[in-house]
Amino acid sequence: MPARRAIFVAPFGELSEPRVLARLAAETEAAGWDGFFVWDHIVYTEVSRLADPWVAMAAIAAATERVRIGALVTPTPRRRVQKLARETVTLDRLSGGRLVFGVGIGGDRHGEFEPFGDEASPRERARRLDADIERLVELWGGEFQPVPVQQPRIPVWVAARWPNRRPLARAARWDGVFPIDLPGPQALAELVAEVRAVRDGPFDFVVTDPAGTDFGPWEAAGATWCLTGFGSDPREDEVRAAIEAGPRHG
Repeated sequence: MPARRAIFVAPFGELSEPRVLARLAAETEAAGWDGFFVWDHIVYTEVSRLADPWVAMAAIAAATERVRIGALVTPTPRRRVQKLARETVTLDRLSGGRLVFGVGIGGDRHGEFEPFGDEASPRERARRLDADIERLVELWGGEFQPVPVQQPRIPVWVAARWPNRRPLARAARWDGVFPIDLPGPQALAELVAEVRAVRDGPFDFVVTDPAGTDFGPWEAAGATWCLTGFGSDPREDEVRAAIEAGPRHG
């Protein structure tokens, strides 16, 4: 089965306006793409204008009817899990069951944790992430009402930075992996083999590359989602050009 294709943008600079993101998402859907995903950051080095991805996704959900949406990825250790549970369920219901929940421990190289009083230790953030996902699933399961449209739960994709295998083991317990800094399709094939050795059934392997990339080798290596990305300085015109070129153009 061919990998699904999506647009993946940082809500920075020109794209920090929610209405712009909503228009681009609607155009993405009309052009036949399968998803529209955004970055999740509080601050980012050398970027002054950022949009909150969760508020922006509400606008995106309202402007679309079919494409999958989500933030890749949200570091749960800088969020209150009960608030995140309400946000994810509300967005899943608003979108008619199209939300993917991307998670990771995040990083502090842009000053998103310690300067705001959040946990700086990667080991502690990893412990928190595991506990947060488990708690979210409990809240989604009926402890909070209403429950998500998607059952048995909202799909969870976990970030894993190459070549670290601990996050891969975490991801294998859930619904997908978003590997970061993969050197090439062969590395993805290694990860696919490792996940398949410990679990069966549906599981997503998500890769991202710039517009114009030949995703064929990634699909052959096992990618189920191929995301066209634009880096930390996305321009509306270049994103629109990639959208208009279509999902099979790269």
